[in-house]
Amino acid sequence: MTSDSAEARGRVLPLEDFRQSLPSGARLIGIDVGTKTLGLAVSDVSRTIASSLVTLRRRKLALDLQELLAIVAQHGAGGFVIGLPLNLNGSSGPRAQATRAFARDLAKAAPLPILLWDERLSTTAAERTLLEADASRRRRAAVIDKVAAVWILQGALDRMTIA
Repeated sequence: MTSDSAEARGRVLPLEDFRQSLPSGARLIGIDVGTKTLGLAVSDVSRTIASSLVTLRRRKLALDLQELLAIVAQHGAGGFVIGLPLNLNGSSGPRAQATRAFARDLAKAAPLPILLWDERLSTTAAERTLLEADASRRRRAAVIDKVAAVWILQGALDRMTIA
């Protein structure tokens, strides 16, 4: 890893810098940041396919970050893709500001590159997928956040392969 990419670790980066700073063979963790939960997805080592991982119930920030970092270690992750909930017109609202704050806190806690990925309509797409799978309302509520994280991570993976 070059000194430039070592310097990039633990920072929120634009797509190309993010991609170049990733260690070879490391998985990515996708995060759908909610007020009550963190939906997580993980990529394969070739960074081709995103799979749902887990939904973490949010507690205190320090505990959330500790749990997240344990998952990073368990899966050998080399970076984060965090869904950025922009408004449909592209502007930032309170949720986007809260997500950016979470990304800054995560960058302080983890020496890994972070990509903020436009997640507009990812929850809607996840809901549609679950409805098509005929998931019950209770089941949809239990898995919607980690399915949204899959949509977020897969979008970023797809973009990185064509960039």
